[in-house]
Amino acid sequence: MALMAPALLAARSFGNAHPVAAAHGSWQVLNNCLYVSNASNDGDSFHVSAGGKQYLFRLYFVDAPETDAGFKDRVDEQAKYFGITSEQVIQVGKIAKAFTREKLAHPFTVRTCFQDALGRSRMERFYAIVQTPTGDLGEQLIENGLARIHGASANPVGLPAANVEWQKLDRLETAAKAEKVGGWGVNYGRMMARSEKSKNRAPVDPFEAFFHPERTQTQTVAASSANAWPFPRHSPAAGSDDIVTINPAKASASSDASAGTAAGAIRPIDINSASSADLENVPGIGPVLAQRIIEARPFKSADDLRNVKGIGEYRYRKLRPYFE
Repeated sequence: MALMAPALLAARSFGNAHPVAAAHGSWQVLNNCLYVSNASNDGDSFHVSAGGKQYLFRLYFVDAPETDAGFKDRVDEQAKYFGITSEQVIQVGKIAKAFTREKLAHPFTVRTCFQDALGRSRMERFYAIVQTPTGDLGEQLIENGLARIHGASANPVGLPAANVEWQKLDRLETAAKAEKVGGWGVNYGRMMARSEKSKNRAPVDPFEAFFHPERTQTQTVAASSANAWPFPRHSPAAGSDDIVTINPAKASASSDASAGTAAGAIRPIDINSASSADLENVPGIGPVLAQRIIEARPFKSADDLRNVKGIGEYRYRKLRPYFE
């Protein structure tokens, strides 16, 4: 909800160079989740009920078009990305919202480590990986031209091989362009068209190797032990809790290691020229704060971030290393 031309895809390094936002805890699997209707829901952000609690989640890796003109700069970016008008962006956004609601009409699974996704809602929002009965939701949105590949403010904690998913999404987006579906089909009268390839594909858990490493061949795991996903298989038994913490000790260690690697790969950006999407790639900055930073320009230096509403001294110290 940033233009992903080949050059930018290369600069992204498919995840490894991305700063990682702070997580509240280890990975958890939320089983038997239900979609909760809410006016603020859209294609990549929605309310979910699980284990007697309600959550607000935002998908990793992808960004669905806006459903209203509230953030003009963001809508304009999306229009440029798909090569359509701002009005058409909102139309595609509404189709994406309906698509997600349709895909989540039956119980689904959420994996989250509660990384802060910020957003406009007063309710705290977290990044998540969502597995539907027909596959990964983010992948399905990309495959049907209903979202763009997006270098989110956080990569999944402890997922050092996230580049595999970035590359897969790039292939799916290329196919969506070729099929002229969703946003890529607007100029061909195919805005409502769905990918034919996805209709014939069996559901696949894209993170099988990460969440269930014991299912991979022994030699493969041994050869890539440094990057192996450390979490054990979880198959909830009948009557078990719908919310399950996955190997807390290992997840915590993995999170710390991943965060350390990302911190060492920070590439400072120019506070005065960074786009809204660039700003949102910084952990701790969402759409609202990005807009405030843009409106407060020009800055004499990034030190002036302290003067932006919503950035206190603690947040300033967290954000400052990401700016020149």
